[in-house]
Amino acid sequence: MRDLLPHIREWYADGGRFAVATVIDTFRSAPRQPGAAMAVSGDGVVVGSVSGGCVEADVYEVAREVIQTGLPSVRRYGVSDDDVFAVGLTCGGVIEVLVQPVDLASFAEFDAVSDAISSGRPVAVATVVSTGDCLGHRLVVWPDRVTGSLGDSGLDAAVVEDAVAMLDQGATAIRHYGPQGECQRTEVAVFVQAFTPPPRMFVFGAIDFAAAMARTGKFLGYHVTVCDARGVFATRLRFPEADEVVVSWPHRFLAEAVEQGLVDRRTALCVLTHDPKFDVPLLEVALRTEAGYIGAMGSRRTHDERLSRLRAVGVTDAELARLWSPIGLDLGARTPEETAISIAAEIIATRSSASGQPLSTTKGRIHGETAAWAPAQHESLEGTSV
Repeated sequence: MRDLLPHIREWYADGGRFAVATVIDTFRSAPRQPGAAMAVSGDGVVVGSVSGGCVEADVYEVAREVIQTGLPSVRRYGVSDDDVFAVGLTCGGVIEVLVQPVDLASFAEFDAVSDAISSGRPVAVATVVSTGDCLGHRLVVWPDRVTGSLGDSGLDAAVVEDAVAMLDQGATAIRHYGPQGECQRTEVAVFVQAFTPPPRMFVFGAIDFAAAMARTGKFLGYHVTVCDARGVFATRLRFPEADEVVVSWPHRFLAEAVEQGLVDRRTALCVLTHDPKFDVPLLEVALRTEAGYIGAMGSRRTHDERLSRLRAVGVTDAELARLWSPIGLDLGARTPEETAISIAAEIIATRSSASGQPLSTTKGRIHGETAAWAPAQHESLEGTSV
């Protein structure tokens, strides 16, 4: 829903009813993950997507019906062997979609929720998605308060506990409970959508490769910070796409960011300085954080020398195993833009524990499970020599 906010906030302010369709569950090779959303205005304008084009036409019709009736609906879309022309997913996957009406009466917290999402403050929205009288009942969980109800105080308490944990993990999924919130029961299905601040990407080294990486990081949805000790190079003019441009010694800045709680398992650290006086003390700090991705630019010779220097200051082999260096996948990248794409590809593959191999040479599901990052461990440090 994050991408839809500029449009649907205007619709909400106008006072009319619109519909939001959200993917709440997926099976097999579904094209979109839970949380993907599409919205339909009262006059038929569409924004967003739930499947990349396979079922949008039918979801649109359901949304129009929901706008008219004010009643939510849950639909499942897959592939029917009996009728290949039926509405479904050509990829062979299955998705469940919740279509909800939204207006001033049905979602009084909408403005507060959208403000939190826009400003990067955490909030979770829990919605009953099992059929019955409580379908569409909603609970909004903030770090310091709860609004709404799912129809039972015991259920509310159980969902709030789970929602708080899911906010910490940045997780969005369906959870099952008994009618009064009993665990290990499945009568009530609740979709918990956690909106957490965007993951952070720290790019160290104010060079042209860093400018391309900042643009790519923003495109991928990161909050991007560029840091360099040289104020003449670390300027807003040179890095207009970055959220922040910081003039500081990289290792000191990163240590401060860790103390402030700004580095977590979703964080990507891209060390593009390839200068020992910057990158050795920086990597000494970086490799002891919980960042999900830590990559360093340089030739293979630079990489070998860097490993020796890091070992000399006490960095262990287990900590060095978290370093992706030379940074990036082997795409033949040469230009700053191509190199940024190779780094981004490696970040995505690391996050998903994917092989990085051409899909034409692999077997099995194309869309694997994407979980919250844990610090990456790998045996091979091969990559693109930049």
